[in-house]
Amino acid sequence: MSARIIDGKAIAEKVRGEVKEGVAAFVAKYGRAPGLDVLLVGEHAPSIVYTRNKEKAALEVGIRGRLHRLPETTTQAQLLEQIAALSADPSVDGILIQLPLPKHIDERTVLLAIPPEKDVDGFHPVNVGRLSTGQDALVPCTPLGSLRLLDEAGVNLKGANAIVIGRSNIVGKPMAQLLLGRDATVTIAHSRTADLPALCRTMDVVVAAVGRAEMVKADWIKPGAAVIDVGINRIESADGKGRLVGDVAYAECKEVAGSITPVPGGVGPMTIAMLLQNTLTAAHARSR
Repeated sequence: MSARIIDGKAIAEKVRGEVKEGVAAFVAKYGRAPGLDVLLVGEHAPSIVYTRNKEKAALEVGIRGRLHRLPETTTQAQLLEQIAALSADPSVDGILIQLPLPKHIDERTVLLAIPPEKDVDGFHPVNVGRLSTGQDALVPCTPLGSLRLLDEAGVNLKGANAIVIGRSNIVGKPMAQLLLGRDATVTIAHSRTADLPALCRTMDVVVAAVGRAEMVKADWIKPGAAVIDVGINRIESADGKGRLVGDVAYAECKEVAGSITPVPGGVGPMTIAMLLQNTLTAAHARSR
């Protein structure tokens, strides 16, 4: 029997609807809309698309979204000055720096300049520390969205054996912390993990976030396991246009798994939805 397909697009729309209702209630209570400011430095084509989509999504749910496009020649000092101005602006609840930054700007320095309470990407060390110690925190959007997908699929995480393949600061590590917070027993795997297929076969939940096209095969999956595919990779196709695939060999794994996310249409749509949720969360925290 084929797995239940976890429809990330539909669930993302549900989240956006919840945020829209929450924003309306926030406006009624505080007399202003939550504010999200996105900074883009340079002309990186995919980033231009991503930032426009974030601004548009914010406006659609009633958040005051604002995109700041800065030239490639912007210095690190100028960018830090812009961040400082937004940090001091009471109408701004969330600040997001679109990555990658030009090579002459130090990413770590810039991200550290964002106040933790306005860090809607959840990358600041203060938010990382709060998450790891079980405190309220702004959580990176992709793992937060992945957790919501598991919840929507009805996956019981309490006592479950879960593996996160990938140890990045953006997805792998925070995903593991979220699963631990829900009482799962968590293994973090990576490129040097011994006999990864055998380890995966013992897991009730598999989160693949390693960036290798279709690495996870059907014989890695325990029958009935929940599979969340965070990867997005472009591979060659017969028509020469290429196609997008995840880190999981979807066609074969869906015949074994209990539930599974497709690529595209799984985790991807959740990222902006959770960014909107984080912005509303930050606005409430700052308005207490």
